Amino acid sequence: MWTKRTVLTCFFVLAFMAAAGSATAQSHSVGVRGRISVDPDQVYLGAHVDLMEVSKRFWFRPNAELGLGSGVTVVALNGEFVYKLRAISKEWTPYLGGGPAFVVRSFRAGPNDRDTDVGPGFNFVGGIQQPKGLLAEVKIGVLDSPDFKLGIGWTW
Repeated sequence: MWTKRTVLTCFFVLAFMAAAGSATAQSHSVGVRGRISVDPDQVYLGAHVDLMEVSKRFWFRPNAELGLGSGVTVVALNGEFVYKLRAISKEWTPYLGGGPAFVVRSFRAGPNDRDTDVGPGFNFVGGIQQPKGLLAEVKIGVLDSPDFKLGIGWTW
């Protein structure tokens, strides 16, 4: 069953995603994403927002992700920065970046018991995206972040 800490964390993630959606008027894009990860082997769902352009082509892109599978539920709040490289094509823009993460894992500690672990993470990210459309992304995580994520998404 869900612990009180897990329920509060999920509430925080939903509030984060709602705030990201309300920031749309101030940003260039908001998006959703789905992905698979390795260690733990999971399916992820999430959302992101290009919240603020720190300098030319360098964006603060926070995102929230919920991972399910392998008997573990992972909630990650990622404070990532991405640098949008100069594109040869007007249809696709490559980007590179990274940033810190707040990771909450809920897992089975026994046959009828669940435990929750909270820790820091860091992600390195790279991908390509259309200005308003499809994106494809790879993440490599360290510390408590999942080791590897491969994802696709859509940006508005």
